[in-house]
Parts: sequence; C-alpha cells; structure tokens
Amino acid sequence: MDALELLHTRVSSSRLSGNVSPEKLEAIVQAALRAPDHAQLRPWRFLAINGKSLERLGALFAQAKLTEDPSISSTDLEKLKKKPLRAPVIIVAIMSFSAHPKVPEVEQILSMGAAVQSMLLAAFAQGLGSMWRTGGMAYSKIVQQGLGLNNEEAIAGFLYLGEVEGKLRTVRPLESANFMKEWTDR
Repeated sequence: MDALELLHTRVSSSRLSGNVSPEKLEAIVQAALRAPDHAQLRPWRFLAINGKSLERLGALFAQAKLTEDPSISSTDLEKLKKKPLRAPVIIVAIMSFSAHPKVPEVEQILSMGAAVQSMLLAAFAQGLGSMWRTGGMAYSKIVQQGLGLNNEEAIAGFLYLGEVEGKLRTVRPLESANFMKEWTDR
C-alpha cells in the first residue's frame, strides 16, 4: 500500500482481537515520535496496556464510575469493566504540556493529535485495526490518578489496537470542493 492509498483508505475498527507484536507496537510508537512538534517539546507520553492489565483498567473504570454515580446498575458497571477488553492492546495517549514562550498550549494539543493520527496510520499500514476512543473515563480524575498522570497532564484518548475482526468498512470518497475553496484577494 502506498502512502496516499493509506491516507485515503484508513478507517477505524471497533472489532479487534488477536495480538499486536512488540515490533508492530514499536513501529506505531516511532510513527508518533515523528509528528510535527514546534520546539521539539514532545508534549506526549504513552502507556501500553495489555493482558491482565486490561482487566485492571476495567476495574479502575468501575471505581471511577461508582465514585461519580453510586446508583449505577450492576449491569452497567459490568459493561464498563469489559470496555478495555474490546482490544488486545490499548495505548493511553497522555498530553504532557510544557510552558514555552513560543509554543502555546493549543499548538501542543495539535501536536498530540498529529502523534495519535500517526499511530493510527502506522497501525493500518501494518494490517492492524485501531480505534481512538475518549468518553467519560478519559476525563475522570480517578482514572487519571490511577494511571499515574500528574496535575499538568490529560488523557487525549485510548487507542485500541488489534487484528481486525470481520471486514473493514469501505470509505466513500468525499468531494474536496465541499471543504476547500480557492482564496483570491478580490
């Protein structure tokens, strides 16, 4: 697959299984490290979660939800515990901001987004599926603390990775003219 085909056909995959080899995971992380990054601040760090740690993440999600809503049903709590088990590997993308006179926080957020997009593309290029998820657990202070984030950090998302179960959906081309116009100074 050439680079343009990769960029034009990448889709998210919600049904993931199998495994992600250490070599493929390393290539995914290396792709993130090449994201545009004004002043080379590297406003990110990543946690890889797999195996039994996925169950521990589910328990952390449940703890956070119970603290927020003690009346949650046991059925909903069990569903929440199982969410991390939807993929063999989850990468937690963590924004780590740095004070910098020339690089405002918004540029660091954009750089983080570019790093995660590069990870999605690297996964797809290697035949893996991926899904970038956020949701309430990404913003939970209990989850953030449980994952070891400091007060200056935030979760940008949970990147679910694995082998695609079933068929990928086919993307239909969009009309670029609906999104870009030529500017003239007249």
